[in-house]
Amino acid sequence: MARFIVAPQWQGSSSSRAMQLVDGAEAIAGDLPRASTTVLDAPTEAGDAQGTRVHRLSALVRMRERIEDAVRGADGPAVVIGGDCGVALGAVSAVAGDDLAVVWIDAHADLNTPESSPSGAFHGMVLRAIAGEGESPHRLEPAISPSRIVLAGTRALDAEEQRYISEHGMRVLAPADLADPDALADAVLATGAARVHVHVDLDVLDPAEMTGVALPEPFGARAADVVASVRRLRERLPLAGATLTEFSPSSPAAAVDDLGTILRLIGALA
Repeated sequence: MARFIVAPQWQGSSSSRAMQLVDGAEAIAGDLPRASTTVLDAPTEAGDAQGTRVHRLSALVRMRERIEDAVRGADGPAVVIGGDCGVALGAVSAVAGDDLAVVWIDAHADLNTPESSPSGAFHGMVLRAIAGEGESPHRLEPAISPSRIVLAGTRALDAEEQRYISEHGMRVLAPADLADPDALADAVLATGAARVHVHVDLDVLDPAEMTGVALPEPFGARAADVVASVRRLRERLPLAGATLTEFSPSSPAAAVDDLGTILRLIGALA
């Protein structure tokens, strides 16, 4: 049985609704099997940038350590439930190796550097940190090569992110590409990896299917396509771990409306 680790981190978010990420993580946790779920304590303070361009860095570093310890202590692959996308750094670093691919199913590439970020929020930098760039206390070393990273459902890119993707020839699947459940698995197998970590940001979905996100982007993927693509990928390559992030419901009633879709995604990951 999969192990679930709930990491209600909000400090990496740029949204005015950042604290609602805690509510979202708790709402999801309420529908997970209690015996298989560990809920981590997030730092209560906002955190300090520590002289860097990454907002709230001190709190993010502490949470990364807690996530790494929990994932390494899990019996088998763990699904980390955020919180913001920044939780993926700890989840990936706990299972990283030169045989690992990372699938980033997200409307945004999250490939900014601290210097290029328009917000200073880590959730827009986390994949670049997984690729080994960023502030030294909060990046992955040794890194995951861009050649072993696959972006899926991505459709909102800053100039620096587009430059980085083009420079490294990164594999990018549009939302419509996920209608073919083999497209994602084929792209990951082409990296030569033997294991995969799958990250899902709920804003990858079309806003018509998912309302509880702070940074929605139009023309997103269908939930059924994401579920089918993840299931097919897992049939063809072992899962090393997963993350699901950025559930930011506006109210408890609104959370209920989205939980059915979220649980189908978690079922595919787990």
